[in-house]
Amino acid sequence: MTLVPPAERFERYRLQEWLAFINSEIHAGLAPLFNTELPETAKAIFREKIFKRFDYLENALERNDHLMGKHFSVVDAYLFTVLGWCRFFDICLDPWPALAAYVERVGARPAVQAALDAESA
Repeated sequence: MTLVPPAERFERYRLQEWLAFINSEIHAGLAPLFNTELPETAKAIFREKIFKRFDYLENALERNDHLMGKHFSVVDAYLFTVLGWCRFFDICLDPWPALAAYVERVGARPAVQAALDAESA
């Protein structure tokens, strides 16, 4: 499987569904936490909401190595990136073991390691 399934395949719609979920629920859910002026009570509301989305991801990843099944795709690259923001907000993924294992698995990919090394240089 390629990073993006062909347009005529049903899997392409599944990929678009995951991209929309990551964009609207994970990316948009974590982004407000970057605002240092946001009161802690507001941050707690965002965390509670994002934790519910992590529950959903946990359920999906308990059955699959990647969001699209057995194969790495562009949705995994996107999710890995936004989940990396958790370190900025002291959010530990331990309560979601399948999600934590997923981040470790994706992070161990040689291309991901090379990208992270290039980013930190």
